[in-house]
Amino acid sequence: MRTILFILQKEFIQIRRNRMMLPVIFVVPLLQLLILVNAANMEMKHIKICIVDNDLSSSSRLITGKFSNSKFFTLQCHTFNMEDARRQLENDRADIVLHIPAGFERGLIRENKAKVQLLINAINGTVAGISNAYAAQILAGANREIIMQWYGIPKTQAASAAINIIPAFWYNPDMNYKIFMVPAILVLLVTLIGMMLATLNIVREKEMGNIEQINVTPIRKIHFITGKLLPFWIIALVMLAIGLLIGKLLYDIPMVGSLPLLFVVAGIYLLAMLGFGLMISNTAATQQQAMFVMFFFILIFIMMSGIFTPTDSMPHWAQTINYLNPVAYFMRIIRMILLKGSGFADIYRDFLILLGYGITVIIFAVIRYRKVS
Repeated sequence: MRTILFILQKEFIQIRRNRMMLPVIFVVPLLQLLILVNAANMEMKHIKICIVDNDLSSSSRLITGKFSNSKFFTLQCHTFNMEDARRQLENDRADIVLHIPAGFERGLIRENKAKVQLLINAINGTVAGISNAYAAQILAGANREIIMQWYGIPKTQAASAAINIIPAFWYNPDMNYKIFMVPAILVLLVTLIGMMLATLNIVREKEMGNIEQINVTPIRKIHFITGKLLPFWIIALVMLAIGLLIGKLLYDIPMVGSLPLLFVVAGIYLLAMLGFGLMISNTAATQQQAMFVMFFFILIFIMMSGIFTPTDSMPHWAQTINYLNPVAYFMRIIRMILLKGSGFADIYRDFLILLGYGITVIIFAVIRYRKVS
């Protein structure tokens, strides 16, 4: 135990003296919480729309007014030339084009139906899908209002006759996307500190030639590895606590569940991340090599973890591969504990998988580490 304490003391002194590591530990996570939470937002507002109204009827003006007054759309141009609108779309000055053809209202009166055209820039499929949903909702509302006007139905009578749907959103009633994103950013924070810094710290010893000196000392392999990894385990948990405090003060994220349970799960999760880092450091000779290998795994883990979209919407083969992704388990657990107030009975399956994952990885990494006496 004394040996581990001396190694821990030496590691913390090295971390304090390393001018590159301190900003990565303290500054980068804070910037992630301040910038990424606000930048990673799936709410679509100020969608630029160009309206081509070739009918100039009361019905077409009603539709135009609905889009102009919507908080989701910004009227970029109002023209009578479809080619001008197409150029706006092609030059990225407009996200969507609404074309109301001539004879629109006449078709409604004579045939009880008419068509409008929506042209949407679908380079970004997510943006296109959301824009289309917003536009369809506005057109449906305008259609109901036109029908009420033609048949002389008062709005009060129409409202009483219609089915009144009152939605109730659980766990995030205001549909605040920041509340959804803060736990995800905290997972990234813990992952980067636990995996990246621990790996670079060990590989740095190789580059400086210190690893050979340590290998010929009487220090046992388990003592050396524990002393190298434990500081980053502690630092990651401390940064998780600071991140939770910032999330509460700046974004007022709910903390419905048990924080001690969350930190226990985070400690187990860090075993897996530190084990991955140790395996990479065993094979990498330089920090550059270690960075390339780390980013290969980190990008896959993060993109498949459900940070933006639910993992249930992935293809079946991707969901099968995701069983090997520790980030996905922790991402799901931290949101369940913080936002839903889930207890151990709700997360025990993911917890046990994460525990087995962490123990397996750390044991394999320790066995793979070669200490030449």
